[in-house]
Amino acid sequence: MDKVDRVERRLKLHDVRVLMSVVQAGGMRKAAAQLGTSQPAISRSISDLEHALGVRLLDRGSGGIEPTPYGRALIKRGVAVFDELRQGIRDIEFLADPTSGELRIGCSESLAAGPVLAVIDRLTRRYPRIVLHVLTTAGPPLYRDLRERNVEIAISLVTGREAVADMVVENLLVDNYFVVVAGSQSPWAQRRKIELAELANEAWTLLPSESVASAVVVEAFRARGLEPPRTTVITPSLNLRNTLLATGRFLTVLPRFALMLPGKHPLLKALPVEFPNAARNTAILTLRNRTLSPLAEIFIETLRAIVKP
Repeated sequence: MDKVDRVERRLKLHDVRVLMSVVQAGGMRKAAAQLGTSQPAISRSISDLEHALGVRLLDRGSGGIEPTPYGRALIKRGVAVFDELRQGIRDIEFLADPTSGELRIGCSESLAAGPVLAVIDRLTRRYPRIVLHVLTTAGPPLYRDLRERNVEIAISLVTGREAVADMVVENLLVDNYFVVVAGSQSPWAQRRKIELAELANEAWTLLPSESVASAVVVEAFRARGLEPPRTTVITPSLNLRNTLLATGRFLTVLPRFALMLPGKHPLLKALPVEFPNAARNTAILTLRNRTLSPLAEIFIETLRAIVKP
């Protein structure tokens, strides 16, 4: 019997869960309260784990209990183990009752209001008892949520492959990603052709300057030898920007797919203006070596079908 076999016989999943709870809580007393058990029981679980592995897993410092390098290594793998276990239970539930299931998705707010909304509408009609958690974030925070298994699927702009090297990347939308948008009441909405220079002095509402969308506006104007327009309203709120556009007084940039759903934004219109350097790649991201749940597979299949046209 090798060492791994011996450890497997003595190691209990419950004890690994206790270790993770102690580190998360910062102490055994708090962990005991969270788990509804006693502090001696917590100490015994940690002791059993250390005895089975033959290493020290926790150190007590001035700031409380901290994991040793051995403890961090076990916790890192423990997160994956418990995630796979949860996934397995959900898979069984979905297979036993295909009308139910639970899925966590991460995407930007504009994606949530576009293709993801279309997928949700279709799936909730077909599977009325499913539960979909949609976390609206983007960029590095979204990648972190995927790595930490807070979401099973991420849908995001991908600007650098090195940032997602540990993920499976499936290209979803590769085209002139952004378009200039006005309200249907705007005088610009009646024009058949517009030069970008004509829009330089208009009132714009954009995302904060660090966003991809705002950077695209700056790049587009500078590519034409123009100064970027002054932004009148800066906000991350898609709802506020859409409301401002509906007045007919403001312009913005939106992903093309945000307007692709029939009847979704009847008060908004993409303007016929050439918008240089607006091409971006939107992709479905999943973790490598992580088996997707049946509901995740169905979600991705539905998303492909909706976006393909």
